[in-house]
Amino acid sequence: MTKEQRVTISVIAFMLISDKNVSSIYSYEEKKYVSVSGEANQNGVNVYDYNRKCYITGSQSSQNQYSLYDYGLKKHIDLNISNNSFSGYDYGSKKYYEGKINGSSISLYDYETKKYHDFSI
Repeated sequence: MTKEQRVTISVIAFMLISDKNVSSIYSYEEKKYVSVSGEANQNGVNVYDYNRKCYITGSQSSQNQYSLYDYGLKKHIDLNISNNSFSGYDYGSKKYYEGKINGSSISLYDYETKKYHDFSI
């Protein structure tokens, strides 16, 4: 998963778990805020990443499971939500990821990089 995808997936997971829309997220890896717009809820996901100038969209495939498509990389991403945690599979890297949300903090573990990546809303 690219660092830009980690940012957008973290935003989407946060929106789905908190039921709040956000307009930016701070990436500690990139040491900057990234602007986003759109929404993510049970009706679907439609989030625009201003950094990459592309959408990640998708729909709920079953309860708390979302099938997403990254228009920038033209790859699918699966996302599962469970309480304050999320996990999924990135078809671009062919690797799994998982994360946790604690208040406005997000920590995503990427099995491709084998490390945690932290964000804040």
